[in-house]
Amino acid sequence: MKITLSVIKADIGGFVGHSTTHPEVVAKVREVAETGKEKGTILDVSVITCGDDIAMVMTHTQGVDAEPVHKLAWDAFIAGTEVAKRLKLYGAGQDILSDAFSGNVKGMGPGVAEMEFEERKSEPVIVFFADKTAPSAWNLPLYEMFADPMNTAGLVIDPSMHDGFTFEVMDVYSGKAILLKTPAELYDLLVFIGATSRYVVRAVYRNSDGEIAAAASTQKLSLMAGRYVGKDDPVLIVRAQSGFPAVGEILEPFGRPWLVEGWMRGSHTGPLMPVSFSQAKPTRFDGPPRVIAAGYQICEGRLIGPNDLFDDPAFDVARERAAHLANFLRRQGIFEPHRLPPEEMEYTTLPKVLEKLKDRFKDIGEPGAKAPGSGQGEIHE
Repeated sequence: MKITLSVIKADIGGFVGHSTTHPEVVAKVREVAETGKEKGTILDVSVITCGDDIAMVMTHTQGVDAEPVHKLAWDAFIAGTEVAKRLKLYGAGQDILSDAFSGNVKGMGPGVAEMEFEERKSEPVIVFFADKTAPSAWNLPLYEMFADPMNTAGLVIDPSMHDGFTFEVMDVYSGKAILLKTPAELYDLLVFIGATSRYVVRAVYRNSDGEIAAAASTQKLSLMAGRYVGKDDPVLIVRAQSGFPAVGEILEPFGRPWLVEGWMRGSHTGPLMPVSFSQAKPTRFDGPPRVIAAGYQICEGRLIGPNDLFDDPAFDVARERAAHLANFLRRQGIFEPHRLPPEEMEYTTLPKVLEKLKDRFKDIGEPGAKAPGSGQGEIHE
């Protein structure tokens, strides 16, 4: 049975501030989503939350970018926004960048990760959902899951994975993408995905047959809106077992934290903390960034789950280390590298401050230098 798994998320109002979602808003989104199931638009739906974001995990048979499915998600978020406005929640509807739906939600604010596949005899999938960070947060764990044998033993000892995986990498500024095959092009891959401010992993495919293994949201709100309107709060789908990494191999990268962009006002570097559903409530300096792992078994299109996979004391050390890293970075205050570099601050509220002061800069006779990010690393045709 060929199934499409669509995960569409949005921040439509925070309770309180940017910390979490309000039960009435979540209930309204779920109510509208269930009508789509009743009408046959989708086969099943699961509504999950992380911080102040809500995600609809949906199964259906209409393929990726299906207008009826995206319209259902849009209608659910619009209905939830109305509840958020009535409750005067902070940032009500902040991920809704358009007044009218037009085909699909891409470019309209919500984040989207989708994949289509033939349902296997057993089809386990993991949906990762992060808050207070950007799509590039997935670059490092996807590399470790699908290209690092020190993380994923199956790359060495499982014949069905031994040929490796191909990464689709997107340049978020140009909208172009490149396919890079591992292990042969591993070093080329790292050239790009190590530059997390510009390049993001969009999808991963198995080399032996081209089967999709992972799909991530790549939408950057600031680039779509032309200004800072909120964090991107990405989602990621990863298929597990039987020719793909085992569940434990997929979760292993989160056993120790790494640094991502986002956190307070989308303007800071912070550690990504793996947490249970109940701990996905970032409050300290609006953070630090959080990620949950929702496990599902797909059975004839139905979603069996979610299983809260980070609700495990084995991740306590990662959480503790993330808290220590948060302390260390907070000591930097407004100074880099805690605050993001200038090129990443371009779409925040900082340019309004700079605009007010620009005429006070005077020529003192010293030679200027090329500004960081002004064409460096670009690929020209």
